Parts: sequence; structure tokens; C-alpha cells
Amino acid sequence: MKKFIIGILMISSFLFGQTPTAEEILQKIDDNMVFEKAITTAKMIIHGRSRSRTITSKSWAKGNDLAMVEYLSPAREKGTKMLKTKNKLWIYTPEPTDRIISISGHLLRQSVMGSDLSYEDMTDNSSMIDNYEAKVLGDEVILGRKCWILELIAKNKKIAYYSRKIWVDIERLLPIKEERFAKSGKLLKTTEITEAFFQDNRWFPRHMPFKDALSKGKGTEYILESIEFDADIPEYYFTKAGLKR
Repeated sequence: MKKFIIGILMISSFLFGQTPTAEEILQKIDDNMVFEKAITTAKMIIHGRSRSRTITSKSWAKGNDLAMVEYLSPAREKGTKMLKTKNKLWIYTPEPTDRIISISGHLLRQSVMGSDLSYEDMTDNSSMIDNYEAKVLGDEVILGRKCWILELIAKNKKIAYYSRKIWVDIERLLPIKEERFAKSGKLLKTTEITEAFFQDNRWFPRHMPFKDALSKGKGTEYILESIEFDADIPEYYFTKAGLKR
């Protein structure tokens, strides 16, 4: 019922040329970007200080609590898997080690495969409206798109980014530029959505450059190659036994 009411208010705001409330905008972002179940294929192009490398992967996700990621290439990373269950993550490394290690707490904010994405970034499917209080600061044209500018403050201290400044595409309702900050106000990460696509009645990011402000590398491009929403995913994918299947 709440989502229905917010949707009606949002339509009314558009019809009368008014700026929606911050809550309405966050709800529309969630409607686009948060999913119940999905299977995706993607690649990361990691631009280091001296060279670039590409890693491809396939992922299975259910809500924000369950996710499995399997790396497909290059050969050195092939077969490595990550399993997320709520606030814990397991990493399986195939031969020669054939072992599973556990990661939790602040370690989830470490870099994945030397990229500018953390383990939390890689498996995040959380709701902005549930995690942040927000206010509208104004509007601006960014990347050729007219945007609302929002300031977000985390509702609890467990959130990876205490505050965020986002530029939300007025037409597509996607955050096409973000600055993510620590509680101290220090800039931690920037992201953009430079390409999006329309599928299953929602806009979704295709190409997202990330830059870790604390890293000396040249950034990481995250490119979504395919996604199947509401996919049928067997439950064993989200078990430790499934890591070695």
C-alpha cells in the first residue's frame, strides 16, 4: 500500500511539474534497481597504474541476503566463487588450494580482485529508502541528463557509506553520478552510470565506472552484459556445499 501511495504522489508531481520529495525519488530508484531474484553475467575492466585486466563473472542473487558469484575468466581466476549469506561471505578457491575462507565485518569493504569495488559493492542489492534519510538539494545537468541532486545520510552505523551525494536522472530515475563518504566526511568512492537499458518495465545500469578515492589505480569499469529478473534459482546455490558443485 505504501509503494502504491508513493507512486500516485510521484505521478502527481510529474503532472504538475513539481519536484517530488526525497522519499519518492528514493522509492523510484529502488523500483528500478532492487530486485527479488536475478541471474547476471558481467565483466570488470580493472585499470591499474601500469596495465588493465578484464575479469568476467556470472552471478545468482536473491534479495540482499543471498548471492553467489562465479568467476569465468581469466584462467587464473576461473572457478573462484563468492557466497554471500546476510552479513557473511565465503570465498572458494579451486585447485591447487581447494579451500573455503570466511570474510565478515570490516573485511567486506576490501577490494575484490584488486578492483575499485568492495565485496559489499559487488553483492549489494539493498534498498536506498530503507538505509538512508535524504533531502533534495536542487537540480543540475550531468552527463547530458537533467538530474535532481540528493544528499543521503545513513540510518545506522553498519552501512558501508555514511553519506552519499547522488545525481538522479529525472527521466530514468537512476543515480547516474554518486559520491560516497565516510562519517568523517572523507570521500571514499565515486561512481557513474554512463549507459542504461530498459528491460521488464525498469531502467537498469549497463556501464558503471567506479573509482576508489583511496586507490592509486585508474578506476574500474563494471559492465553488465545480461540480466534475467525473477529467475528460477535452486536453493543449493546459496549453500557452502554449492561452492564446490
